[in-house]
Amino acid sequence: MSRIAEIQRKTKETDIRVAFGLDGTGKSEISTGIGFFDHMLEGFSRHGFFDLNCQVKGDLHVDGHHTVEDTGIVLGQAITKALGDKRGICRYGSFILPMDETLVLCAVDLCGRPYLNFDAVFPVERVGELDTQLVREFFYAVSYSAGMNLHIKLLDGINAHHMIEAMFKAFAKALDQAVSMDSRISDVLSTKGSL
Repeated sequence: MSRIAEIQRKTKETDIRVAFGLDGTGKSEISTGIGFFDHMLEGFSRHGFFDLNCQVKGDLHVDGHHTVEDTGIVLGQAITKALGDKRGICRYGSFILPMDETLVLCAVDLCGRPYLNFDAVFPVERVGELDTQLVREFFYAVSYSAGMNLHIKLLDGINAHHMIEAMFKAFAKALDQAVSMDSRISDVLSTKGSL
């Protein structure tokens, strides 16, 4: 079973192409126009073993909001499409990731019901060219377009670069668990019979 997806979304604000593979090796080609955001998506791909090609042209002359949010929307759509009917997946994943002084918890449920619980305050307004307010917007967009419960909690941290990077990597590890196949699951992991 090939669990890959390609999504293109074009609006007056952004033009986005994403190719996404759940069962990859962590290979990525990322270009969003925001260097630090590229670095975060590369980390997500590498640490989740997802193959990700993400090409974004956005209205960065306005600010980074549309670029980051719309990338989250398209990535969430690609995750859903790649998962297909969700037969055999573990459904749940969680990870606590350390990065120097920072510690982040991430938990995922691929239940089909969107919800984001994001508990973090950043000490600065920007890291590189990324507005730190947009980190929550990205994860909100992913969770809603993918129909997933997503909980991200900053347990400790001082440096905003470390905080954000730990979030993207913890999300990658938790999602990798959730999308993993388990031979004991013949249908979907739900008493309702659907996700």
